[in-house]
Amino acid sequence: MNAAPRLLHTTTTVMAAVLLMVGCAANTPQADTPIDAASAARQLDPEAFAAEVASGDRFVMNVHTPDEGGIEGTDADIPFDQLKERAAELPQDRTAAIAVYCMSGGMSEIAAETLAGMSYVDLVELRGGMIAWEADGRPLLAPAASQGSEELGRDS
Repeated sequence: MNAAPRLLHTTTTVMAAVLLMVGCAANTPQADTPIDAASAARQLDPEAFAAEVASGDRFVMNVHTPDEGGIEGTDADIPFDQLKERAAELPQDRTAAIAVYCMSGGMSEIAAETLAGMSYVDLVELRGGMIAWEADGRPLLAPAASQGSEELGRDS
């Protein structure tokens, strides 16, 4: 391979990798408020999210796929891209308080948008996901150890 095609191939590969990283990056605003007016869920830092989970007043969902662990107190593990198909596992009351999280925030953002599209109105999301949870010194359960995992037939 001569220099021009090699340079084109290298440049294309680097650009694709950068686009992939940017597309997968979590949206991590600094306040416990929506990202903008169109945001589907309130973004909570780990401390505020932990308080919501501990209250027992929210249906807590891990929407990350594949299973890479979870947070104690999780009610269900439903991958972000299966929410509509598995709607029977969600609270039937569209005003029910729901908390969603994933590994870094990207999948939970999509899940919140999907849930809002399904007419759920009280949504919170863990800003920065399980990565931020751990960085805040909070423990994660091992894969397939969160409360909803075994009930939903997830492999360990």
